[in-house]
Amino acid sequence: MTNIAIPSIKPALDMNPYPEEMPSWLTMLFAIASGLLAANVYYSQPIAELIATSLGLSPSATGLIVAFTQAGFGIGLFLIVPLGDLMENRRLVLALIGFTALALLTIATSTAPTVYLASALLVGLGSVAVQVLIPFAAHMAPERVRGRVVGNVMSGLMIGIMLARPASSFATQAMSWHAVFYVSGGGMFALALALALALPKRQPAVTISYLSLLKSMGRLALTTPALQRRALYQACLFGAFSLFWTTVPLLLTGSAFHMSQGQVALFALVGGAGAIAAPLAGRAADRGWTEPATAFAILCVAAAILITRFAAAGSSFGIPLLIAAAILLDFGMTANLTLGQRAIFVLGAEYRSRLNGLYMSAFFAGGAVGSTLGGLAYALGGWSLASWIGFALPMLALAFFLMDWIRARA
Repeated sequence: MTNIAIPSIKPALDMNPYPEEMPSWLTMLFAIASGLLAANVYYSQPIAELIATSLGLSPSATGLIVAFTQAGFGIGLFLIVPLGDLMENRRLVLALIGFTALALLTIATSTAPTVYLASALLVGLGSVAVQVLIPFAAHMAPERVRGRVVGNVMSGLMIGIMLARPASSFATQAMSWHAVFYVSGGGMFALALALALALPKRQPAVTISYLSLLKSMGRLALTTPALQRRALYQACLFGAFSLFWTTVPLLLTGSAFHMSQGQVALFALVGGAGAIAAPLAGRAADRGWTEPATAFAILCVAAAILITRFAAAGSSFGIPLLIAAAILLDFGMTANLTLGQRAIFVLGAEYRSRLNGLYMSAFFAGGAVGSTLGGLAYALGGWSLASWIGFALPMLALAFFLMDWIRARA
C-alpha cells in the first residue's frame, strides 16, 4: 500500500501535449539525451590514471578524478532533481545542460588539479539533468504506454553509461584525454539546441518553497512503501553491477587473461547489449507483469554472478562465459531499474521528480557500496571472494522481494 501525505502541495495542472501517443522521434530524442548526459559521469573512469599523471596528482589521489564527478551527481540528486516538481522543466533542463557544457570545456582546458576537480564536481552536478528528463518523459507519455516510453528512455541511459568507458578509452588512445571532454562539451551544446527546439514547456503547479520541497523528500522517503521496496531492490542489484564492473577489469588484465586496456574496453562494449532489457521491462510493466518481471530480473543478476564462478582462470571458455555473464547482469539490473521507475511514476505526477531523486539516490548509494566492497574483496581474496559478495547482493534483494510478496498476500 502506498502512503503519501504531503500537505501544501497541489496536484500539477500542466497538460500533456501528447494525450494519445507520444511521437517515436521524441522518445528517441529523450533516450539520446539521457545517454549523453549519463555518459558524462563515466568518461573519466578508464582514463583516471592518465588524467592524474597529466595534472601532477599523486597515485594515491587518482581516485579523486572519478569521485568528484560522482559526488557532484549525488549532491544534484538531492538538491537539483526535486526542482522538476517546482520549476518549468524545459528551462531547468536546458540550463543544466548549458552549465554542464561549460564545465566540460573547462575540464578540457585544465592543467591544474584544482581546476579539474572543481569542474568535475560541476559536471556531475549538471548531469543530473538526465534525472529531470526521465520524469519529464513519463509525464508526456500516455498512461497505457508509460512503461514502454520510460523503458526506451532508460535504454538510452544505460547504453550511454556502458559506452562511455570504451568511448573515452578509444578517444584517448587516438588523440588525448582532453579531446574526450572537448567532444562531450560540444555535444552538450548541440543537445541543448535540439531539446530547445523539441521540448514543450511544462510548468508544475505547486504552492511550496524550495526549502519545503526539500523537506518533503524526507516525508516521501518515510511514507512511501512502494518507493522503499523498489529502492532497496535496485540498490542491491546496482551494488552487484558496480562490484562486477569494478573488479572484472582487474581480472581481465591480470595474470589469468592478460588483456590490454583496449580489449577490456571491447569487453565492456559487448556487455552493453544487456541494455535491451529496458524497453522489454517497460512493456511488461504496462501489461501488469511487474512482480514476475522483478523476480526474473533479480534472478538474472544472481545467475550472472554464478556464471562467473565457472569462468576458470585462463581457460578457453572463460572469456565467453564472462561476456555472457556481463550481458545477463546488465539485462537484469537494467530491467529492474526500469520496473522500479515505472512503479514510482504512477504514484503521482506532482511527486515524480522527488520520488525519482530519492530512488536514484538509493541506486547511486548501492553502486558506491558495491564498488567499494568489490575493490576490497578482490584485494583480499581475488575474484572468488568478490564474486561471492556479488552473489549475496541479489540474493538479499530476492529475500526482501519474497518477504514483500508474502506480506502482500497475508
